[in-house]
Amino acid sequence: MRISLNWLRELVEIKLSPEELAETLTMAGFEVEEIEDRRTWANGVVIGKVLERQPHPNADKLSVCQVDIGAGETLNIVCGAANVKADIYVPVATTGTYLPNIDLKIKPAKLRGVPSQGMICSLKELGLPTDVDGIHIFTQENLPLGSDVRPLLGLDDVILDLTATANRADALSMVGVAREVAALTGGKLSIPEPGEVSITKSARNLALKIADTQACPAYIGTVIEQVKIAPSPEWLQQRLRAAGVRPISNVVDITNYVLLEWGQPLHAFDRDRLQSVAGSENLTIGVRFATAGESLKTLDGQTRTLSTQNLLITANDKPVALAGVMGGEETEVHAGTQSLVLEAALFDSVAIRRSSRSVGLRSEASGRYERGVNRAELEIANRRALSLISELASGILVQQEIADTRPDPSTWSRSIALRLDRVNQILGPVDLGEDTGELQGQDVERILTALGCQLTSSEKDTNHQPTWSVSVPPYRYRDLEREIDLIEEIARLYGYNKFCDTLPEKAEAGYLPLDEELIRKLRAFLRAEGLTELIHYSLVKPGEDRNIVLSNPLFVEYSALRTDLISGLIDAFQYNLEQGNGALNGFEIGQIFWQEEDGLQETEALAGIVGGDISVGKWSKSGREEPITWFEAKGILESVFRQLALQVEFQPDRRDDRLHPGRTASLWIRGNRLGIFGQLHPQLRREKGLPDSVYVFQLDLDVLLESQGQDEILVPTFQPYSTYPASDRDIAFFAPVKISVTEIQKVITKAGKDLLESVELFDEYRGENVPEGQRSLAFRLIYRASDRTLTEAEVEPVHNKVREALVEKFGVNLRS
Repeated sequence: MRISLNWLRELVEIKLSPEELAETLTMAGFEVEEIEDRRTWANGVVIGKVLERQPHPNADKLSVCQVDIGAGETLNIVCGAANVKADIYVPVATTGTYLPNIDLKIKPAKLRGVPSQGMICSLKELGLPTDVDGIHIFTQENLPLGSDVRPLLGLDDVILDLTATANRADALSMVGVAREVAALTGGKLSIPEPGEVSITKSARNLALKIADTQACPAYIGTVIEQVKIAPSPEWLQQRLRAAGVRPISNVVDITNYVLLEWGQPLHAFDRDRLQSVAGSENLTIGVRFATAGESLKTLDGQTRTLSTQNLLITANDKPVALAGVMGGEETEVHAGTQSLVLEAALFDSVAIRRSSRSVGLRSEASGRYERGVNRAELEIANRRALSLISELASGILVQQEIADTRPDPSTWSRSIALRLDRVNQILGPVDLGEDTGELQGQDVERILTALGCQLTSSEKDTNHQPTWSVSVPPYRYRDLEREIDLIEEIARLYGYNKFCDTLPEKAEAGYLPLDEELIRKLRAFLRAEGLTELIHYSLVKPGEDRNIVLSNPLFVEYSALRTDLISGLIDAFQYNLEQGNGALNGFEIGQIFWQEEDGLQETEALAGIVGGDISVGKWSKSGREEPITWFEAKGILESVFRQLALQVEFQPDRRDDRLHPGRTASLWIRGNRLGIFGQLHPQLRREKGLPDSVYVFQLDLDVLLESQGQDEILVPTFQPYSTYPASDRDIAFFAPVKISVTEIQKVITKAGKDLLESVELFDEYRGENVPEGQRSLAFRLIYRASDRTLTEAEVEPVHNKVREALVEKFGVNLRS
């Protein structure tokens, strides 16, 4: 918002320079983006009177003027404006004047052979907008010649371009900024209090009909007759121009002026045009939401198709304005307007925001309604506008109707408990020069009282520190809601730069938490296995078992939280295939969510998908891709587990119907379920159009990290290699198919005890000469001691014990 210091000085006492005031506001959270010093635009430009005007002897479009600037002798000035004539007062840039807006320094010159000793200026040359094509002519009479033109043109002013944060709706007005400046500087406020306006009860043809009182809690409609539309007085036009608003006419300018002064949007309708649209002299001004397909031509000349999100002002139920956004062209005030209906209303911020967005239209009014207009000062702003219309447009007030469903005024404020102990706990010590200290009770009371709050002392807290009950003023009701908000205000006005900033006394080396370090290692191991890390949204389509559904989703496709990571990886695999990117080998670490009887649950999971050819080059296979086998995919996981020094057990599993019932395993660590690994079910594979061999896994990251956190893994014990040779033994037998190799390996390991170094399956056979329901398995057992070479006498008893354990446990039929 553009703030005129001349205007601001009428509302609050200011003793600071513009630069100091800008610094003070910026430090308090109101960023001043630019200081526009208009005093430099016409420095050296004075009032002159054209005594005589003669045509230029050598140019048809130039004039030679004799101009008196009160300096004893007249100036000879060549002027090219068509509107220059004798006996007019004009702005004159004297020799040596610099005009920054056109980057011109005035020097003595000759124009077509005639000397010129200055320049008669237009408003554009002085940096002011104007519709006049030519020099500026002052309308006032008997102006003092040679005096500074800046006070007459409003150029003795400084403009601060100020940006307020979104929560400070009150700062979008001159009154709001004046209150803030008073609180920051201690300056005295002089806010105008408009008196009561008299209404002549000569008309009774206006009624109000508010269809949605939540969207429009208050509406004031005032009928004004015998209005004389004319240009606004110069002081009003100057203030509007300083704020970046183009003057139009006295009535429209007054509504804009009150908007800038009080932050209350107003709108003036031409009453005769309203009656024409309504088709009757009896007007019913209504507020309702539009029906789909209605249209309205707004003041910017565009016909807008409306939706049910648009809040309308209607005349006998016919749309005449977009409520809180922009008026309609059909009922706008024009040069021939003789009577008005002035609207002053409160609209719901959410309703106006939706309405404004749906038609792609933002205005000064909608921007204020969206942030929230002060409901306590509606009547003040309305009276201010009515008194100005009576004064400047000779309007006579003949009727006023009010529809008010606002809550009781006693609820327009709130009381907040504030503790001095909490203030100092949050803000910390203050810098007192050579020493530090704390905020005192009188500091808190001074600051909050300056903001318009009323403080009532309460009983001291348990630490014998003062506490207060703080009553918030209505114009700060929206952003001062809790104790922490008051603490923020105290810090802001006391000065953020006055609080101590301290560093730790001794710098410490940074380090990663254990879990984060382990996760980084895990990511590195998975990438080393050729897997790419993937990231998906946590939001998915609803419909899964134990889904958590959002109450306010952006889209239906993203209206629930994912219950696992595998589904997203399968979709990503399918998408990459369809895009011609080939099979996807990737992993993802992310949160999953589900519902339990005792509430909502959340955990972090690791999942992956593997289905592409993992070989480096295909030249040795004539370019053919060989799909990865179950054992190769399982080997990727086992390689990661081996690098993490984890002993993970694979057990058959059939619980996930997305996976192949005969090629799925659950993973276990020390009796804790780690996750699942398996091949996609053929039916799902066909539905998705995926290759034959696609494998997925999902692990509980908490279980994995907990297992990694064991001391023997974090600090591994050094074990030297044996320098003595090993003794190999092979063992082959028929075993039932239902017995897994894992179970057999566990029995062999237990029986071999300390001498057995490793067990490896090297052959499996099913078919001819193998009993039905069984398979032939062959294992290689390696025995080794760390301190000697094993003899036959030492190995054979242990090997026989392994054979006996297999026969006893599984009833195998030994072949060797």
